[in-house]
Amino acid sequence: MKVIESHTVSNLPESVRISDYVAGIFTTIPSRKGMKKAIDRGRVLLNGKRARTADQLVGGERIELLENHLQNRPEIPLSLRVIYEDDQLAVIDKPAGVEVSGNKRWTITNALSTNLQASSEPDALRFAHPVHRLDFPTSGVLLVGKTASCVMALNRLFEERKVEKVYHAVVIKEIIAEGDIHFPVDGKSSHTHFQLLQSVHSERFGSLNLLQLHPYTGRRHQLRKQLSELGNPILGDKDYGIEGLILNGKGLYLHASSLRFIHPFTKAEIFVESTLPKKFRKLFP
Repeated sequence: MKVIESHTVSNLPESVRISDYVAGIFTTIPSRKGMKKAIDRGRVLLNGKRARTADQLVGGERIELLENHLQNRPEIPLSLRVIYEDDQLAVIDKPAGVEVSGNKRWTITNALSTNLQASSEPDALRFAHPVHRLDFPTSGVLLVGKTASCVMALNRLFEERKVEKVYHAVVIKEIIAEGDIHFPVDGKSSHTHFQLLQSVHSERFGSLNLLQLHPYTGRRHQLRKQLSELGNPILGDKDYGIEGLILNGKGLYLHASSLRFIHPFTKAEIFVESTLPKKFRKLFP
């Protein structure tokens, strides 16, 4: 495979693992997580040999990034609603039932090039990069970086919990009007605040409730797991629902409604929101 970027390590005060060093050194893959994947897939050479994540650097080493055999990504005819866009970042409205990224052809990532304007910045990425994830069945606002420096800056905002996220969900069974959920997720502390907006009686589910959710941590499947643990799983959740009380054929009733954050370059406050999908509005007109 062809070398597409290279880097020589400066003298270091102490040795460091290559997996801890490589974040941000290549514009093609600016994130630490992305570079770790590249190392695991054999796309990173250290002094001409395949790198391993535990390799130690002291200075003077040459690190090379090989081309991705999937680099010519397929463009898919998926029209996305662009809520906000500038030269550094964009926010799109993700439809339910589409993966954000992965090895499949039909992903949000493969649709971005035909929906976003190319960045004119010197560190513009060849492919815009989603900086967080929404599950396959979840719809709503998705933040995308268009430059290497912006992806790194947005990653820091998420790590420092400086991105305010609001979700809406429909949950089953009776629930109190407002509360905080602190059930740990995968052994890690987690915190979500919820507020009941509307409730309707249901013969099958007892009650259908429209909740507004404010997650203060970002664990995988946090909202779905916590609401299930509370005894009020999300309508249509086949993974964490109650047997015999799972609605089939309508998908998951979970929607990422808004994001609020400070733009890492303009320093302006960005607030973006997505309206509730039609299936929500049918239940709560």
